[in-house]
Formats: sequence, C-alpha cells, structure tokens
Amino acid sequence: QVQLAESGGGLVQAGGSLRLSCAASGLTFATSTLGWFRQAPGKEREFVAGISWDSAGSIIYSDAVKGRFTISRDNTKNMVYLQMNRLEPEDTAVYYCTGREGWFLSQLPTHYDYWGQGTQVTVSS
Repeated sequence: QVQLAESGGGLVQAGGSLRLSCAASGLTFATSTLGWFRQAPGKEREFVAGISWDSAGSIIYSDAVKGRFTISRDNTKNMVYLQMNRLEPEDTAVYYCTGREGWFLSQLPTHYDYWGQGTQVTVSS
C-alpha cells in the first residue's frame, strides 16, 4: 500500500519561509515521479512543482512559484521536499504531496496516482 505523508506546514508571515517534507512508502521511489499541488478554499487543486527520477533530475514549476520555491528529493530516504521562500498570502493553501510510478512529469492532477492527506500553509500579511 502506497502512503505519502506530508509535514512542515504552519503559519508564517509574508516574506518568510517554510520547508515541506513528504515521506513516501510502498512505491518504487527511485523510479517514481513526485510532485506538489495545493488547494486554496473555493479553488481547484493547483500544480506547484514536480520532479522526475531521471539522471537529469527534470523539474518543473508553476509560474506562480518559479524562483521562490524549490523541489528536491532524497532517494536514500524516500523523501521529497518543497522549500518555500518569499511566501505571499496568495500561497495560503493545503499542500499535497503526490506521486506516480515511472517517468511522467505533468502539471495535471489526474496524471498522478497517489496523494497524501495534505498539510496547511497559512501566510499572513
């Protein structure tokens, strides 16, 4: 059974930083594509960042977070991270870790098979 467990959310002031972590189990982590999505109240789930497993370490970001957020993975620990800097009130949302087996870097939530329960990030102005 695949499980993804997020941690690291919280309340932070605008301009601050947070680091989200996601612990994965039950999937072949080293050859899985991982990603982060977020969902604000009343809005659809939105792509944030994704990272593949190939040697090039392909990464994609949404335009909203490019230059502020950094996704990374540690295949020795089955962990994926999202470093969030220069946070803005518009970043307030529940953040979800997601994954799928194989190489398929996508911004569509329907292309991912596994989801965590989410962690709340609140940015105050």
